[in-house]
Amino acid sequence: MIDTRHLRRPLAGIASLAAASLVLAACSSGDSDTSGSLEDVDPDEVSGEISLLTPIFEGTEGQKLLEDELLPQFYAEYPNVKVSVDYTTYGNLNEKLTTAAVSGQVPDVMLMGVGWIEGFAAKDFLADMSDLGLTQDVLLESYEPTIVEAGMYDGGVYGVPIMLDTRIGIARMDILEEAGYDAPPATWDELIEMSEALTVRNGGTLERAGFDLLSNDSRQVFETFLFSAGGALFNEDNTAPAFNEQPGIDALTLMTELINTYKVEDIGFASTDQAVHPLINGRAAMGLSHNNLWTQAEDVDPEILQHMEPFLITGEQPGMFFGGTFATRSANSSSPEAAQAFLEFLTSPDIALAANEQRGNVPALKELLETEYVESNRFVQFSLENLEYAQREGGPASWLEVRGDFAPAIESALLQQKTPEEALNDLAALVESTLARS
Repeated sequence: MIDTRHLRRPLAGIASLAAASLVLAACSSGDSDTSGSLEDVDPDEVSGEISLLTPIFEGTEGQKLLEDELLPQFYAEYPNVKVSVDYTTYGNLNEKLTTAAVSGQVPDVMLMGVGWIEGFAAKDFLADMSDLGLTQDVLLESYEPTIVEAGMYDGGVYGVPIMLDTRIGIARMDILEEAGYDAPPATWDELIEMSEALTVRNGGTLERAGFDLLSNDSRQVFETFLFSAGGALFNEDNTAPAFNEQPGIDALTLMTELINTYKVEDIGFASTDQAVHPLINGRAAMGLSHNNLWTQAEDVDPEILQHMEPFLITGEQPGMFFGGTFATRSANSSSPEAAQAFLEFLTSPDIALAANEQRGNVPALKELLETEYVESNRFVQFSLENLEYAQREGGPASWLEVRGDFAPAIESALLQQKTPEEALNDLAALVESTLARS
């Protein structure tokens, strides 16, 4: 059950964004020729029926939170706006957005992920909110620069962050201490040495992985190691792959050797769809995990949380991957004022905090660092405290077209069908071909 005692009337609590004086076309529905500030508009005069496409608030608990607790607060502020909600999942979101774009029925407000905004902004489906006063400088007052960048394309602001999800190292300290270690690994060399020492086999059968690589999306695992190696996915202007340069080869080589040389985990020992994460039930001593492992453990075995210690994967530098959910607005909404009001509502501190609590995610707003939710969730707090090291995926407008090619390439190296360099060079050739067509 979400504790909503902290919730206040939403728009009154938009300390960061409302204070930034978002300038919006202060027009009647369907008329975007005049301009003014939303702050100066009487909420009773804002009207329209708008649609929301969301991959968060899914499931019974999420829908209940949005419809029973959050939307009534929005309607109390804006009684003449009606919101229809289209619930989906991230697995179906791209198809939904693409279909909507092709049909011309783009939702007024859309929530989408890191790496998604560039492609839809490039096709002019999204409103550039910097034209409305929501500039990069305004957002930098409330968010870390790397997070603001994830909502931008070609100098414009197309997305406002709601929540982040990170990939961080997690160590089971009770297992480490039994083996004589008093801290998680601080370097790649320590990661290898400790993972080998913590691996348990009974004959040839793996009983405990020293380091679990396989419970997460292989692309995101590779990206975390790539960032820790000092590498990047693309060059600075996102016109060519960079993941197949030496840092990327080193990162995929480490992943490959952890499994095939140091044998700290076997292919098939863990997967992304397992019922209980191996760090929770002790089938792994360390691993790379989504930050929401904390909330998973709270549901399954809360006592185990005292033994879980987050750490950064550190090679040439500390590495942390982040994804997340951003609020965007259609460039062609028939009710732009109502859509903007609802976007502000969704990204306001209290509402964003409630959404993050429901999903066990990391609030994007810096001001939420000292909330009860963050202070009671060590993984979320750790992620926020180390956002300076966080890097994201994506960059080119065609990212959604190529990201699906990463997992097969990485897995071909893990299965030793190709060397890491061959796998990454072949992947780079695919990506270059797609970039050339864009």
